[in-house]
Amino acid sequence: MARRFDHLADVEALLCVVEHGSLTNAAVVLATTPSVLSRAIARLEARLGTQLLRRTTRSQSLTDAGRLYVDETRRAFGLVEQAERTIACCAGQEESLVGRVRLSVPTSYGHHRLPPLLAAFARRHPHVQVELNITNRNVDLAAEGYDMAIRSGPLPDSSMVARPLEAGAMILVAAPDYVRTAGPLATFGDLQRQRCIGFVRPSTGRVIPWLLRVDGRDVDWVPPPGITVSDDVVGVVTLAAQGLGIAICADFMAAADIAAGRLVQVLPALCGRMRAFSLVYAPHRGLSLAARALIDVLVEHASERPGPAAGRPPASPA
Repeated sequence: MARRFDHLADVEALLCVVEHGSLTNAAVVLATTPSVLSRAIARLEARLGTQLLRRTTRSQSLTDAGRLYVDETRRAFGLVEQAERTIACCAGQEESLVGRVRLSVPTSYGHHRLPPLLAAFARRHPHVQVELNITNRNVDLAAEGYDMAIRSGPLPDSSMVARPLEAGAMILVAAPDYVRTAGPLATFGDLQRQRCIGFVRPSTGRVIPWLLRVDGRDVDWVPPPGITVSDDVVGVVTLAAQGLGIAICADFMAAADIAAGRLVQVLPALCGRMRAFSLVYAPHRGLSLAARALIDVLVEHASERPGPAAGRPPASPA
């Protein structure tokens, strides 16, 4: 009987080229040459009767057909990997779980919450490779090959599975030196006269509104033009600690600076809103056992953290 899938090596070559961005980079990973990989992709295209990859001397990009083929074959390879891990676990080899997990997280969580969780995961599964992307851009999980992502704020309606991790209380902070020269800091009106450090949302290019409580009402307030930070939200805390103005952030982002005296909380009467953090992944995608193990650790440790104060449910952040 003829073999039906004798072209799988060519499929793996395509996936490696897409993942690593070029024939040259993929050739290094696979210990072969760019010409060998080019011929493998050409064989696939001939088999399917369509172009999968647009290639020039300087760039490459997937065609629509190529994008669909890569998504589907990546998922199929994931199912094979999952089947192998399942058999290994059934044979009593769970302690030797191996594989790779790709995770994207916002900078706030990546710097201040995730490290101890990854340390716990590494102790439990030392042979699993974790590829971590720290960015405030919402990556496309399927198109960019990520298993899961942590997102902050409200999640748009989608087919993604969302697992809540925690809700961080939003607080206003400033350096002690700034507070000493800022003048009155007691009311919302006082805040409106201060120099504020805003964060620019990557998807819109606009400053994200601050989540405040004014006279018992939820107010989404855009601070006046002053200092703005883009790409890395942790930068607003860094600049505030240097005395450049007032910033708003989740409480865990400023905890170390407050404990060290570099920051103090200001205008507590305006605080109390929450920002939710959630773990998301695609339900239709075959998650490997390594990915499922990481999900278990993230959700397990999140459940150990205290929730928002009684009577203060998380508000829908902007």
